[in-house]
Amino acid sequence: MITTRNNRLDPSMIPAEELEKMAKFFASSGHILLTDRLGNQLEIPAALYQHFSRIVRLMSERKAIVMLPEDEAFTTQAAADYLGMSRQFFVDLLEKGEIPFHRVGTHRRVTFKDLLDYEKKRDRNRRECIDQLTDEVIEAGLYFPEPA
Repeated sequence: MITTRNNRLDPSMIPAEELEKMAKFFASSGHILLTDRLGNQLEIPAALYQHFSRIVRLMSERKAIVMLPEDEAFTTQAAADYLGMSRQFFVDLLEKGEIPFHRVGTHRRVTFKDLLDYEKKRDRNRRECIDQLTDEVIEAGLYFPEPA
């Protein structure tokens, strides 16, 4: 299991002036070339460039970054904390089959990817419900009620 301590990029590790300079550079350029000490160059692919750019921008805003692989396993408590719910509610979701999990001994574990998938599905369902409710309010003429 990966620890946050080993995967945390803290802005205090880099001087603020350097981060600011890098953030401006990433914001103004369309791509970056890496050059080693022998002069060999390699262009960073666009997908990586976008991530590096975001990391540098967030760190220049004095925000720490934690990097996790998608297959990182979370405990039920850590997963519940991530989703902002109680551990028992989260375990109930697992037992209902709403989120895939595996066991390590007697303990349940959930991958970060499955947490992200559930979070997206939950947010999409919430948005659809809000949109439907808004449509019903508009159809009932209550969205912009006539002045009394």
